[in-house]
Amino acid sequence: MPLAQTVNLSIFPPEKRGTIMGILGLAMGMAPAIGPTLSGFIIDSYSWRMLFGILIPFIVLVIIVAFFTVKTVIPTSKSALDWWSAALSTVGFGSMLYGFSEVGDKGWTDPLVISTIIVGIIIVAFFVMRQLKSEHPFLNLSVFKTRTFSLTTALSAIVNIAMVGVEMVLPIYLQTIRGDSALQSGLTLLPGALMIGVMSPITGRIFDRIGAKRLAITGLTLLTLGTIPFLFLTKETPLLFLIVTYAVRMVGVAMTLMPVTTSGMNALPLSLVSHATAVNNTVRQVASSMGTAILISVLSNVTKNSMPGKSLLSSMPLLYKDHAINAVLSGYAAAFTIAVLFSAIGLVLAFFLNDKNTVNPLAGGEK
Repeated sequence: MPLAQTVNLSIFPPEKRGTIMGILGLAMGMAPAIGPTLSGFIIDSYSWRMLFGILIPFIVLVIIVAFFTVKTVIPTSKSALDWWSAALSTVGFGSMLYGFSEVGDKGWTDPLVISTIIVGIIIVAFFVMRQLKSEHPFLNLSVFKTRTFSLTTALSAIVNIAMVGVEMVLPIYLQTIRGDSALQSGLTLLPGALMIGVMSPITGRIFDRIGAKRLAITGLTLLTLGTIPFLFLTKETPLLFLIVTYAVRMVGVAMTLMPVTTSGMNALPLSLVSHATAVNNTVRQVASSMGTAILISVLSNVTKNSMPGKSLLSSMPLLYKDHAINAVLSGYAAAFTIAVLFSAIGLVLAFFLNDKNTVNPLAGGEK
């Protein structure tokens, strides 16, 4: 994804980047969003191992096609790879992501979770220090000196948290509370995924005309308002209501994610675009993992603390079942509350964006 962004931002002039990034966003946003539907069909119809096996033909096809179609379109140069920085970033971020991914199963107090997150933070700190001291850094962190880029990176991370976190939690609700199959829960999310595909090119064109601020404010408003109804889920919540509400959220994501990313890149000189795309994607991936871990852990902890006593199970099993369902619903309400908070924070930050599409004089691009 960083490579695709770098190439497109380099060969297109700033005034057309919104449109092309919107088209790119169709693939980057829509494909992961379709994942739950496709994987639900595979799990219901075949072995879960097919989730991995089905990728192989597509990967092979892409590699073959790439040999004949991918060409060098931007200047390249041979440069020495800083292996120490590569190792530090791989181990540091990998350790952090592993720790956050285990929170849902083991909880925040588990020694493995705590140790891997702490080790990851320490190694990433060494990585950052090495980049700041290096004349030719592996990852040029000077991009954060540009206010617009720092702000838009924070916004894209927050939107990613709100999008991916709910994508993880909502199917669990559909399958555990409503009893839907994996395919049914995936189909519930499908209209929202399609909205990203429909809206991304449109919002890209709008960005080229009016910039990111008004798009981001509108998008984050929709994202916030579209998440609030999930606080009041019950076992009888209409399926159509869930489909429409989730689709509204995804329209908000489409109006925000790629426009703010493009705005941040336009504020930088062309020489820093490759570093900026790498930084932006790294922050988004780490933030998504952290956000998902937070939502899942809140869901698990609130549910556990709200569960009725075991004594009720033997004396009044039906009442125990009702209380248990209410405990689980309380957990979902707490998790979605966190998602609303992330969206609201993003909405506040959006007001600090520039009114117009500010372009760095050295932004480059081929006319």
